[in-house]
Amino acid sequence: MNKDTLKGQWKEVKGSVKQMWGDLTNDEVDQMEGDYDKMVGSIQKKYGKTKDEASKEVDSFLDNMKN
Repeated sequence: MNKDTLKGQWKEVKGSVKQMWGDLTNDEVDQMEGDYDKMVGSIQKKYGKTKDEASKEVDSFLDNMKN
């Protein structure tokens, strides 16, 4: 899955996001709205990661979603 399809498939992906990053609240996940940058920012803030670390995690997550 790439950044462009994330928004279109957000409803299907939300549950997996909640499983992967369990500390995120439902509201935080809803506010992401399938936006890659919002997703990276939320994970960065919640888990105290650098932007690069959060981006790599999200990229890895999206790569695994297409399998």
